[in-house]
Amino acid sequence: MGRYDLALIGFGGVNRALAELISQSGERLAKELGFALRVVAITDLRAGSLVDTDGIDLAPLLAAEPGELSFADLAGGSADPRNEWVIREVPADIVVEATFTNPTDGEPALSHVRWALESGKHVCTTNKGPVALAGRALKQLAAERGVSFEFEGSVLSGTPILRTAERMFGGLEITGVQGIMNGTSNYILGRLEEGIELSAAIAEAQKLGYAEADPTADIEGHDVQLKVMILANEVLGADLRREDVFCEGISAITPHEVQDAASKGLRWKLVGSATRYEDGSIDARVAPLALPAQHPLAGISGPVNAVVFHTDLLGTVTVSGPGAGRIETAYALLSDIIAIHQRHADDDTAPTRPVLQETHRV
Repeated sequence: MGRYDLALIGFGGVNRALAELISQSGERLAKELGFALRVVAITDLRAGSLVDTDGIDLAPLLAAEPGELSFADLAGGSADPRNEWVIREVPADIVVEATFTNPTDGEPALSHVRWALESGKHVCTTNKGPVALAGRALKQLAAERGVSFEFEGSVLSGTPILRTAERMFGGLEITGVQGIMNGTSNYILGRLEEGIELSAAIAEAQKLGYAEADPTADIEGHDVQLKVMILANEVLGADLRREDVFCEGISAITPHEVQDAASKGLRWKLVGSATRYEDGSIDARVAPLALPAQHPLAGISGPVNAVVFHTDLLGTVTVSGPGAGRIETAYALLSDIIAIHQRHADDDTAPTRPVLQETHRV
């Protein structure tokens, strides 16, 4: 049986959940998928870096509390994350990038992805920044190096929205997409409908783990803006920049407005949309909308996400599912790894070739 060796860049909730999946269910997954997964490197801003080309024992790392984890005193460990060195030099098949998103320049994740592709390594990421801001260039770089760049989790976390469009909609012309793509804002709007003030709803969402300490990206729509860019570029063939996508958040909406709309059968939602017109132009925007009850997005509640595809033959097709959660997003990374295997199973880069296993001995 073949094997893929992984370098985990970032060891927060998502990559930690992937490590848990490999540690606890690795044998089952190997039997089911036909290949094994092994972690040979981990980097983390706080914990440092850890490298073992014979495979890292994940159990003791997962037993430690995240805030208490340090690689400095472990064999192969360092207090320095050493991201570039790990990505470029450690012999891994797949670099799994799950650091934070900077919506302005996509860094540091953009550099992480670029270093890996330049080094001839496959990449999967949940990070919106590199995909939205430099997706076309990164895909071209991946093609030039003969590797894959996968990012299913960048839009709806574990819900496979991009592959649904790519693999299931053959023969359809997709003319537009609309979606609730941020579970935090959707949860908060639901609480406003119940009469809770915005500040209290945000605090509640933070306590529940839906919102970050700084909720600006969720509340002001910047998170959805990047996701609209990804969807438009991947599904509609656009090449959008941030300034091409109008963006308005929910911070100006009051509980009274939301309750008044509800009394009229309307539901406020933060909707990201992109429409392709007959002349090829794209209108893309993020804005709060009061949707009628019959709209397919009106009934999406809480931290759930959904995307409506507008097609020529099927009309509207709606896909919904979890838009957040560490386990759900880790599944997106696993689905990316499976996609990499399926695409390269017959290549020299496939782990089924014995020579690949030997190259991992240093």
